[in-house]
Amino acid sequence: MSQVLRIAILGAESSGKSTLAAALATHYGTLWVPEYLREFVETMERVPLESDQYEIARIQMEREDAAAANASRFLFCDTTPLMTALYSRWYWGRVDAQLALLERRHDYAFTIVTAPDSPWEADGLQRESEAVRQRVHEQVLQMLAEHGIPYLLVTGDLPQRMLQAARLLDPA
Repeated sequence: MSQVLRIAILGAESSGKSTLAAALATHYGTLWVPEYLREFVETMERVPLESDQYEIARIQMEREDAAAANASRFLFCDTTPLMTALYSRWYWGRVDAQLALLERRHDYAFTIVTAPDSPWEADGLQRESEAVRQRVHEQVLQMLAEHGIPYLLVTGDLPQRMLQAARLLDPA
């Protein structure tokens, strides 16, 4: 049995991460791991507190590990602990030690970043504004550079993003 390659899909709010992850999973006949934060907000009916951050990232990783056992070739991961840590820094100015350990475990074959080039859409408690989305996007790129993580920035509509991702995942 060959190793499943985990693909991190990162980006600011309302930048199409979930849409791309689902479409790539369908295209490649495999699984994707939805962002647990969305479920947390819907279930708890509130945004996370600083004390929730580690648990959110831990559950995200736990679900990713479980899905990897049933995925074929690729596993598309809609966010990683890097994003949870980024938001911890954004809102609270720090990252707790446990979350920092998960953040350093960025063990993905490829990292794809979704550009914030689609119309911004409000989504209840989770999304703030177009201005915040743009600033978070800049922080994502800066964080990846600081960690020395190569990435592919995908732009345009979903078909364009799929083509860009396929060039990365299926090199000729």
